[in-house]
Amino acid sequence: MNHSSGTLYIVSAPSGAGKTSLVNALIKADKRVSVSVSHTTRNKRPGEEHGVNYHFVSHDEFKALIDEKDFLEHAEVFGNFYGTSRSALQQVLDRGDDLILEIDWQGARQVRELMPEARSIFILPPSQEALRQRLDGRGQDSEEIIAGRMKEAVSEMEHYNEYEYVIINDNFDEALEELKAVFVANRLLLKKQQQRHETLLKQLIG
Repeated sequence: MNHSSGTLYIVSAPSGAGKTSLVNALIKADKRVSVSVSHTTRNKRPGEEHGVNYHFVSHDEFKALIDEKDFLEHAEVFGNFYGTSRSALQQVLDRGDDLILEIDWQGARQVRELMPEARSIFILPPSQEALRQRLDGRGQDSEEIIAGRMKEAVSEMEHYNEYEYVIINDNFDEALEELKAVFVANRLLLKKQQQRHETLLKQLIG
């Protein structure tokens, strides 16, 4: 069996569409898929592990990675920096594993520019009503807060047409099967199969 490099997947969704639950279920079901671990300058919280939740680095280390142009995308949030390291991603892809990058549409644009071979998936809710119910959660938030969340979600959803695959998460099990199908189908592409089964293919037609 020959070495085949993995694929980078960008997965985006508005808050409340169920992206995290779908991605977690996919990773449990498919051992060749993992989620990209971001770098951050924020302090580790109790129960968090370096290299699992985040790569925890100092401001100086983060700045050095910016200077080396190692980040596919990075942003400052409440005084802390977060970023996606190209070299860290590449290590996983070189092992032949697929990697998921959970980012918003703005981050997705940056990554696509630098890694055009990445595949992109957008997850949508079945309706605005369903989304509102999910965003309302336990029903403890004010109407104003929920309206703000809805406005944010709608502005995120406006960018669904920038993605290659769109999955509507109405029935969770069906949406999960559709998500799995994207990963399986991509592994069966000619180029991937030629990398993976070079010897066999030569034998079959030799």
